[in-house]
Amino acid sequence: MINKILLYLKHFDWILFASVMLLICFGLIELYSIALSQGSLDLANFNKQIFFVAASISVLFIISFIDYNNLRSFSNYFYVFGVLSLVAVLIFGKEIRGTKAWFDFGGVSLQPVEFVKFILIIFLARYFSSKTLKLKPIKHLILSGIGSLIFIILVLFQPDFGSALILFLLWALMIAISGFKVRYILIIGLIIAISFSGGWFFLFKDYQKDRILNFFNPSNDSLDTGYNIAQATIAVGAGGLTGRGVGFGSQSQLKFLPEAQNDFIFAVIAEELGLLGVFLVAIFFLVLFYRIIKAIKNAPNDFGIYFLLGTGVLIFIEMFINIGMNIGLLPVIGISLPFLSYGGSAILSSLMLIGVTESIIIRSKLKY
Repeated sequence: MINKILLYLKHFDWILFASVMLLICFGLIELYSIALSQGSLDLANFNKQIFFVAASISVLFIISFIDYNNLRSFSNYFYVFGVLSLVAVLIFGKEIRGTKAWFDFGGVSLQPVEFVKFILIIFLARYFSSKTLKLKPIKHLILSGIGSLIFIILVLFQPDFGSALILFLLWALMIAISGFKVRYILIIGLIIAISFSGGWFFLFKDYQKDRILNFFNPSNDSLDTGYNIAQATIAVGAGGLTGRGVGFGSQSQLKFLPEAQNDFIFAVIAEELGLLGVFLVAIFFLVLFYRIIKAIKNAPNDFGIYFLLGTGVLIFIEMFINIGMNIGLLPVIGISLPFLSYGGSAILSSLMLIGVTESIIIRSKLKY
């Protein structure tokens, strides 16, 4: 047993692991900085994040030692669990700011949609790896879409438009890179346009419409609907080359920047650590994506390839949207920055993805 663990550790991708840990460390530094702005030092959220990071790292190593092919074998059970968890949170969940998306366990909250992202990747990887996509492509487009749509609809009922969009984009981009012809990609584009139009008239709440309208002119109402973007862009621009220093960012420390520990932690990094800090975060993400791409090339089977593609796509989507929100290029839709933003469910789900990635890498190096 010990020899097997040592063998797994030998083939473990420590560069990938280091890039993720460095991103997490940046997040923890800024979460501590944000705690300094609470008047009296309140480390409750910081301590919760430390706990979840430690627990998630343990889970990462455990998952990496387990054969990832077991996920394919139990994918149907995972899918049912995902559906049931989303239904349960609508009935028993805790409502925060009008969204019923969390289970509360004695002060510790878990958000099931974060784990549903993980489950959707398993579902799509199993589906695409077990089918010949060039045969009956419309059928595969529809069936994979229905499987994804069930999750999306349940998330919209919470309502959590941002997470629903992430799930939709995950499916759409997986379709795009799975070998479907261009005309099918255009069909997806048409679905997006129709869905957006229908959502605008029948689903989006007024504040969501305001955020989208404000995207085109964020300075139009900087004291109301454009406040978040205005303050975030001020924070990003104020950092200069080296930043104002940890704990000295005026936007975050004086509480001008809303949701600093979640949606706008990138703006905090830019203000306090400057362009240098942003550059380092970008480098760590680039290393992460490079290692995932390298793992894709060496993956032992199609299920591993599709899982790695889904992992890379999900992390990229969330990173791109979050940074776009922070610099005023995209509307604010409540998407966290992977590995850096506060959130126990998000960090656990993300490190579970990295754990499976490591499992694929390890088994690509072992001789069966």
